[in-house]
Amino acid sequence: MLIGIDGNEANVMEKVGVSMYTFNLLKEFHKHADSSTQFITYLRNTPQTDLPEENDNFKYVVVSGSFAWSHFFFPLHLFTHKKPDILFCPAHYIPRFCPVKTVVTIHDLAYFYYPNEFLPKDLFKLKNWTNYALKKSSKVISVSENTKKDIVKFYKIPENKIQVIHNGFNPSLLSSSPPPPPISPSSPPLLSKYILYVGTLQPRKNISALIDAFVILKKDHLDLSLILAGKKGWLYDEIFEKVKNLNLEKSVIFSGYISEAEKNELYKNASVFVLPSLYEGFGNTPLEALAVGTPVAVSNNSSLPEICGDACLYFDPNDTIDMAKKIDMILTDPNLRQILINKGKEHVKQFSWESCAKETLEVLRDPEINSG
Repeated sequence: MLIGIDGNEANVMEKVGVSMYTFNLLKEFHKHADSSTQFITYLRNTPQTDLPEENDNFKYVVVSGSFAWSHFFFPLHLFTHKKPDILFCPAHYIPRFCPVKTVVTIHDLAYFYYPNEFLPKDLFKLKNWTNYALKKSSKVISVSENTKKDIVKFYKIPENKIQVIHNGFNPSLLSSSPPPPPISPSSPPLLSKYILYVGTLQPRKNISALIDAFVILKKDHLDLSLILAGKKGWLYDEIFEKVKNLNLEKSVIFSGYISEAEKNELYKNASVFVLPSLYEGFGNTPLEALAVGTPVAVSNNSSLPEICGDACLYFDPNDTIDMAKKIDMILTDPNLRQILINKGKEHVKQFSWESCAKETLEVLRDPEINSG
């Protein structure tokens, strides 16, 4: 069997979100490549050096073209070259007029709930190109039950067409040795007591409310800091302006994009990890924090209760007092901290990229999809 993959999301320098999903699946698929299951990964550009190495059963094909790549250049290549038996598209979109059966992964439908956070052209693509992919694909993979419900709600896709397969997380976090490489001089300082947020800086992540909760906490925790680690997203200026207006520049630290080693160090030294998001399709970062024994507090909405289970504390993301209260409980109650740490390390054993890849391959190999 020859499995085709649109690998463009993984072929970038700074990998977050869907890029990490695609990258980790490529690494796992590479382990499964043999004479009976071969892979061909299609890219716009030359493969980055961190992608899995080619071998007889795992190949890359660079398809030239920029504008309308997925609508013209990629499908044209599929029509004129040897076709895979199935094409896996890990990020919402599939090629137009595709001559191959497809399986697509949908990560979240945040754009229906928060349309103002997207540029008009991006919103149009997300709504319409995702709709096309859902209708034309032979099978749909959803990263959570919550996202599956949203797909059914907004696109009226039959439930039996959708397979829920949870993401994995970085397995190196579970290892206590060897220690991670030292962080670079430009990295945020490792403070003695800090709240950590990891993710894109954008309104949907509700960072403004986290800053308000932080102000409340500072009254009783004078030595407490807040590290916001992640790339600047849509409408991030408001977050920076708020920190400035509240005179919090010395205690709220913006790290920008950080490497995996830097991120792991921040997780391991944080007093508490907080995800105040208003909507998450899955939510990898709480799992990463739980894996290293960092207590976690997250919003009580979307997919987060499904993914985090009973291993963390939940708060109303629209109630900064409740958010501050739950964070304070973790900071001040050593017994609660230990309970959450123990539960967290057990809970994350349910998630791995190995399992994610195995279940995804089962879908791609499904005889019902590949027959006819």
